[in-house]
Amino acid sequence: MPSTTPPAEIATAGDSPLGDPASEAPTAIELAQPRNLLVLAGQQIMLRVAWIFKTESVIMPAFLDTIAGAGWIRGCLPVLNRIGQSVPPMLLSDRLRAAPVKSRALLLTSLLMSGPFLLLAGVWFSLDDKRQPWLPWLFLLLYFIFFCFTGLNQLSFGTVQGKLVAVKRRGRLLALSGVIGSFAAIGAVWFLLPRLLERDFANGFGWIFLITGVGFSIAGAVCLLLREPPDDAAGLHPRPQRPLHGVWLVVRRDRSFRRLAVVAMLFITAQFLFPHYQKLGYVQLEAGGFDLMVWVVAQNAGAGVFSLLAGAIADRFGNRLAIRMLVFVSALTPLLALAVSHAPQAVGRSTFWLTFFLLGLIPVTLKALVNYALEIAPHDDHPRYVSTLSLCLAVPFVFSPLAGLAVDLAGFTPVLLTVATLVAAGGLLTFRMSEPRHGSDAGEPTGVSRG
Repeated sequence: MPSTTPPAEIATAGDSPLGDPASEAPTAIELAQPRNLLVLAGQQIMLRVAWIFKTESVIMPAFLDTIAGAGWIRGCLPVLNRIGQSVPPMLLSDRLRAAPVKSRALLLTSLLMSGPFLLLAGVWFSLDDKRQPWLPWLFLLLYFIFFCFTGLNQLSFGTVQGKLVAVKRRGRLLALSGVIGSFAAIGAVWFLLPRLLERDFANGFGWIFLITGVGFSIAGAVCLLLREPPDDAAGLHPRPQRPLHGVWLVVRRDRSFRRLAVVAMLFITAQFLFPHYQKLGYVQLEAGGFDLMVWVVAQNAGAGVFSLLAGAIADRFGNRLAIRMLVFVSALTPLLALAVSHAPQAVGRSTFWLTFFLLGLIPVTLKALVNYALEIAPHDDHPRYVSTLSLCLAVPFVFSPLAGLAVDLAGFTPVLLTVATLVAAGGLLTFRMSEPRHGSDAGEPTGVSRG
């Protein structure tokens, strides 16, 4: 398990894990911070390499189209994705808060993320006839279980990052893991994906799932290298299990968080379209298997580039400006997809990858939103703020299956225009967000929820 240090050496002053900056003696967290930053970056890099083989905008909907095909079923993917990432963290955030060593949860949840894909690989390899009527439902169940573990993993990572990495180094962590992780993932998928799908398409998805599961297991093992001093057990009292009450306290008491939540809920509607972009490419531009690989590469290249930009902006100017930039550019993605898909087929097919390049903004923006939540939260409330943000992100997804149904009934254009408008509205509302590093722009205190 991750190594520990005696509780007396813990720093817990405010949001910074580094304690009092005027302190003469460095704390255990200060001494271990360079190592822990690199280890956390390594864990995220390995996670991204594994994740690229199950990209939500390309691989997963393509697999579901192979075994099912209906738009409303594709529309279920974002719902299961977001509910899984939101409800379990809300239920377990206080338990994580009371855990003396937070990185053990990061290790365990990384390992658990591998389970659904290893099981799915075994099932796929065992089937001679891949078009089984029960297979889409098994896939959706395992997909949901995976995202339950993913939500807990993200909660754990945010909490560990909040404890071990200083505020003004979190952008560096985002940039380092995003850039190296994206290009490592691109190298892996460019080398392996054609061999997996072109030579043996029937079993290709099985190999994809197997690689994904093994990759998540390795990401978990990397956490063993973290050095985390345990929190003082005397100051950690598990709260009564009233998770919705905790969510309500954060939303009711912290105006800065409410503004963040509204921006986040408008922005996340962009994820409604994740399963449908690849279908748009196939229908409008007659794209093929090679295009699928190019789109996966483009999306991860975008994640790397935008991680670098957003990380630098966040460390220098604050997360608010980084979020504003990312949300406004995200609003252009559906418009770009429409423009390219209506271009002459040769032009459209050769440039549709630009849509997926901009989709790389989505995971980067979600991390920036979490970093902002960590910055406005009291130090001991990091798990509660992160889990409350995750729950807020889940609320819009009740409309995701309707978006898939609308694509089937009315076509892509009205759905993409609607989402672009909602995301742009979220960008405008970032001007109402406070900047924690400049005090509170609107004069209200931040991080007041301690109930």
